[in-house]
Amino acid sequence: MLNQEYVDFEIPATKHIALIAHDGKKKELVAWCDKNQEILKSHFLCGTGTTARLIAEKTGLPVKGYNSGPLGGDQQVGAKIAEGAIDFVIFLSDPLEAQPHDPDVKALLRIAQVYDIPMANNLATADFMLFSKFMNEPYHRKVENFHKVVQDRVDSMK
Repeated sequence: MLNQEYVDFEIPATKHIALIAHDGKKKELVAWCDKNQEILKSHFLCGTGTTARLIAEKTGLPVKGYNSGPLGGDQQVGAKIAEGAIDFVIFLSDPLEAQPHDPDVKALLRIAQVYDIPMANNLATADFMLFSKFMNEPYHRKVENFHKVVQDRVDSMK
């Protein structure tokens, strides 16, 4: 495996979906989840802090809650992505509001990119993802084998 260029991963038919929204976008995400309950109830949902609580309260969907974003929730979601426990992210960020935990947000975006995790940052993209043919079937993705990349860099320094 260390010599392979890519590592194959499968996103199963039942997705583990992280739901995150900045304060100015929480109502939008709750309304979107409410509108799409029939689809979302077939998947495992988690989210950060208040967002997870609001979605669970307003929609009745079970949502596992992590810390709020500024208290490490974005990092918890990122860690779950790295562990292979999150397959799909809906993150409605507020582009018009500065966020005190912006480095955590950027780290989450980066780790989703590294692990080739589908991520929506607006409702149009969330709709396209939710209604994709891949939503109800397994999806195979290839992730660059970073262990090999690091080893190749070490070898090139010798």
